[in-house]
Amino acid sequence: MLGLKLPTDPRWAEIAEKSIAEILVDHAFCEQKAASSCISLIVQYPDYPRIVQELSPIVTEEWGHFRAVLEEMSKRDIALGPQRSDEYVVALLAFQPRGLSREQKLLERLLCCALIEARSCERFRLLSLHCSDADLRRFYHAFMVSEAGHYRLFMDLAEGYFPKDEVRNRWEAYLQYEAGVMEQFSNRSGRIH
Repeated sequence: MLGLKLPTDPRWAEIAEKSIAEILVDHAFCEQKAASSCISLIVQYPDYPRIVQELSPIVTEEWGHFRAVLEEMSKRDIALGPQRSDEYVVALLAFQPRGLSREQKLLERLLCCALIEARSCERFRLLSLHCSDADLRRFYHAFMVSEAGHYRLFMDLAEGYFPKDEVRNRWEAYLQYEAGVMEQFSNRSGRIH
């Protein structure tokens, strides 16, 4: 369903669980940034009705996710700490061509958001299946389901505003590029992406 070209090795979940404090902190910041990204899209594209209508509830949902992760961290006595750069997202943003029209920038942003949600969904699925902690398995199952819906929403928005062939071609290019990014980051622990 997600079409990712380089699936995560399921053993990643075991490594992630061993550094669950780092994973939860990174996850919290991912949710915070997801809410901010949706707000940014609404602010920059208020003349696109579906962007405004369909992303407004996602802002609320993503912020609720941020709060849910903070609550899980509090149960485990984990502090949020300072924000850190997400090298994965930085690498995806570097793939976006320069000098695009406002409309073309929208397509790039929607596809980038879809890809981030797809990879998060895949990683949350692994955590929901392979964590030894039953509470974490349930916790991440709910996030997996939500991220799958967000991935689909961003793809639907892209296909609603742009020709499907253009979306498919650019999506395929993103998937190929992202596989290379994931290969570079394959040994990173403590991160969702």
